[in-house]
Amino acid sequence: MVSKTQRLTGLAVFIALGVLLPMVFHMVGGPGLGRVFLPMHLPVLLAGFFLGGGPGMVAGAVTPLLSSVLTGMPPLMPPVAQMMVWELAIYGLLAGISYRRLSLGVYPSLLTALVGGRLVYGLMGWLVLPVFGLTRIRPLFPITAGVVTGAPGIVIQLLLVPAVVYLVERNLRVAPRKRSPSRLGS
Repeated sequence: MVSKTQRLTGLAVFIALGVLLPMVFHMVGGPGLGRVFLPMHLPVLLAGFFLGGGPGMVAGAVTPLLSSVLTGMPPLMPPVAQMMVWELAIYGLLAGISYRRLSLGVYPSLLTALVGGRLVYGLMGWLVLPVFGLTRIRPLFPITAGVVTGAPGIVIQLLLVPAVVYLVERNLRVAPRKRSPSRLGS
């Protein structure tokens, strides 16, 4: 059983990693590198996998805004940070619910989170941009553009997140996801 203090500490660590990891990428290769490798997404996804949907959603909502205030990235104008709040909140929420509550495997949970987050990002682009006086764009544009631009980051997510989840659960004896009754005997 994980205490509230441990969960809160874990949440703080994942949020801190979500701010620090993009800073490292920006120092190495400039601000454009973040859009390609999506370093902020990794800690948020891992927060969902290890802490559950609620804390994953909080990590996803807080991280882009905190990073924007502290580092200027993602920018508040154009409203990239505001759209990422929703995208990453859905990443953390769906990763946690799919893996912890629904007992889906790592890959189905990760794919559910990635698709859901991208869809919400596209919807936010369609809804939010006009609020800031910018031209409304079709919801599919940010989805397709984000997938094309962020393809290396998506590949990293598909390789790194399952590996980290497996290694942590296996070697550090973190409580694994909830098992369905049909899997208990196998």
